[in-house]
Amino acid sequence: MIDAHTLPGSTDIDTIRNIRRWTPGACVWCGNDDSVEMYRNEPRCATCRTHEEVIDEARKFLGMYGLRPLGGTLQSEDDEEYEHRLGARDARRALNEIRLTELPDPAAVRKALRPRAAGVVEHRDSGVSAGAGVAAPTPPPAAATSRPKAARPSTPAPSPVRTDAVDVAALEARVTGLLDQMGAIDAQIALVGDASGLAAKARLKNLENQKATILRTLAALEKARIAASR
Repeated sequence: MIDAHTLPGSTDIDTIRNIRRWTPGACVWCGNDDSVEMYRNEPRCATCRTHEEVIDEARKFLGMYGLRPLGGTLQSEDDEEYEHRLGARDARRALNEIRLTELPDPAAVRKALRPRAAGVVEHRDSGVSAGAGVAAPTPPPAAATSRPKAARPSTPAPSPVRTDAVDVAALEARVTGLLDQMGAIDAQIALVGDASGLAAKARLKNLENQKATILRTLAALEKARIAASR
């Protein structure tokens, strides 16, 4: 038995614990093998998929309302936008913390996935062979094969379902929240008034910038509403 007190003082336990290597069947990002499923054409564990979905949901929300893309700042126009930005930042930070020191070679990942696909094909082939051994299909009569089939009218493909439709109810709720914020900003501007101090002028300029940002956001939301009503 190794006594912990006999280990040299220079040994970094955290470094030893964080040395992880990817193995076939594990997550390509963190090396975890818990609930691994295909995500964006590569095996990812449940934890990584959850963090990635949080980031994707934030991007979808910001894109739907024409807001500034994700970045290093959390500056937002309302609480809902702030929650999306904060959640995306925390998810990205969590992914960076569990990231493998060295990500696997994509070619090695594809090679590891081949036996699984080959097993599926082999299983299908064996099922067909077994069925053929039980009862061989009766070949169709020669007359039937020689008669050409009537041309079937081509049916148009169904129209794709739109997945980017704007939620009008959520849009209206967001507009209402922004209008409330603008009313509060107008009240603060009235309180500051025509003060001549440097601090008051800076505060007034900041309030005016906030109001201008809200007006631009409202204009973008109005465009989204008009597009949704068409």
